Parts: sequence; structure tokens; C-alpha cells
Amino acid sequence: MPRTGELTLASLADLCLAHLAEDPEQLVQFMGIAGYSPDTLRGALGTPQMHVGLVDYFAQNEPLLLALCANNAMRPEDFMRVWARHNAET
Repeated sequence: MPRTGELTLASLADLCLAHLAEDPEQLVQFMGIAGYSPDTLRGALGTPQMHVGLVDYFAQNEPLLLALCANNAMRPEDFMRVWARHNAET
């Protein structure tokens, strides 16, 4: 887990994807909302669009966000700070 000062959109996306990989029901829900099939999901891994999609998905789902943060000893406000910084840049 990166330290707070080292959190990036990509590092948060990696944590989000790992979290979803442990919860198939949530993964299927994310895929449905994002319009991914298993093949297109595999093809999108590591892309900036996937990073944004994963972080947005967690930022908009408070219970999921809180579980991710608790499991990774991260403060929700640190997650949201990275998310807000990205949104301010776009």
C-alpha cells in the first residue's frame, strides 16, 4: 500500500481492482455499469480510462469505499483527495 503522499490515481485503481477481484458480485456490478465484458475488461487493464472508472466507481459508492479504505489502512479523505485532484485537472 502506497503511503498517503504517494497515492496516485493508478495506485488507487490497482487497490480498487484488487478489492473487486475478491468480491465477484461487486466486480460484475462494476462491469455492468462500465459496460465491460470479461474480454474488454482484460483489454482495458492499466489504461487511464480504467483507472478513472475504478476510482469513480468507489468514490460514488460509500460502503465500498469505506471497506476498501479499512482493508488497506487508508483514510477515506486521502482517497477522495486523489479523486478530487484528478477531477480538478480534467
